[in-house]
Amino acid sequence: MPRMSRRSRSLRRIKKKLPGGSTKLVYAKRQPGTTKCSICHIELKGIPRMRPFEARNMAKTKKRPERAYGGFLCANCLREKLKQEARQS
Repeated sequence: MPRMSRRSRSLRRIKKKLPGGSTKLVYAKRQPGTTKCSICHIELKGIPRMRPFEARNMAKTKKRPERAYGGFLCANCLREKLKQEARQS
């Protein structure tokens, strides 16, 4: 029986094959979800899936696209938002 800390379903169960031919159950953290556009909720491109402790060591330019609303809006929603702002002013 696995120990108490391993019984959580927040950990993935992976069957690893060992050199002797036997298999072993390994527990690993799940990969975080993808970032999504705040308007249309599609997956954003150019943003890696990583945990906060991994993101701390990465440069800011590698975490999100360098444009207006980079990391929050997809390119299509950004284009529409900029058009609306241009019409209002």
